[in-house]
Order: sequence, then C-alpha cells, then structure tokens
Amino acid sequence: MHKHDQTIAVDAAVLTVSDSRTKENDASGSLIQNLLTKHGHSTIAYSIMKDEQSLISRTVTGWCENRSIQAIIVTGGTGFSPRDITYEAVSRLFDKEMNGFGELFRSLSYDEIGPKAMFSRAAAGSLDGRAIYLLPGSENAVKLGMEKLILPTIQHFIEELNRL
Repeated sequence: MHKHDQTIAVDAAVLTVSDSRTKENDASGSLIQNLLTKHGHSTIAYSIMKDEQSLISRTVTGWCENRSIQAIIVTGGTGFSPRDITYEAVSRLFDKEMNGFGELFRSLSYDEIGPKAMFSRAAAGSLDGRAIYLLPGSENAVKLGMEKLILPTIQHFIEELNRL
C-alpha cells in the first residue's frame, strides 16, 4: 500500500453556497475551517455566494488558477431543490471524479439519517491538480464528510495529484 506523508499541511479554499448564509451565521463554512486548522491545514481563501451556477463555476476555476490553493471544499447546494446547483456547477469541471467519495458519504450518512441519504449529491474530484470536495450544507453532513472522509485522506489525494 502506498503510504502518504501525514505531515503535509494543505492550503485550502472554502466556499459556502447559500442564498441565506452570511459570514456571521455560516456554521458549516466555519466548521470546515476550524477542522482544517485543528488538523494542521490552513484556509487561504473563503467566500460565501448565492446558488448561481456561473458564479460558482467561475470561483472554483479561478481558485484553481491560484497555485497556492491545493484543495477546494464547497458546502451547500448539493441536494434536489430547484436552487441546488452546486453539483452541476462544479462536477462538469472535474478532470476526474472520485466516485467512491459520494458513495462512501451516502453510505455513512445512511447510518445516521436512513434512506434520505440518497438525496445527497456529495462528490469529489480533481481539476488542474486540485482536490475538490462538494459537501451538503448541514453541519452534521460537514462534520461527517470532514472527519470520516476528507481529513483522513486529503494529504494522500494531494500527493496523488502531484505524483509524476
């Protein structure tokens, strides 16, 4: 098994997609940043934006042009309401999609919330050498995704993307 360097500090960007959240009440975005810091990583860009597909796509592609950003974590807009367009805005940009991320996220969510877990369109993939994660907007979903999936593997993902 390929071992990864767990001492690597990852520089991340955090995007909250919501029509109602502000920096004062963005509990999910704050939780992502706090968990990154707690695990030795840093947030070097943070933004909140409305559920507008072109704005989300432009932000993610713009962050991928910033060579210091290694990972992008997006929270919100992954459900099925008419305004939930994060998956459409970002997944079409992926160079590669990590299908197992969404599958594992929904499986772990099922253990907590039952069959409603299938409504989540949590996803992960890569774009221009960056790790990108799409999480639901609830604090419980963010905590689950960060603690069980992202934080245990983010360094490995970054190493894989930079391996020749």
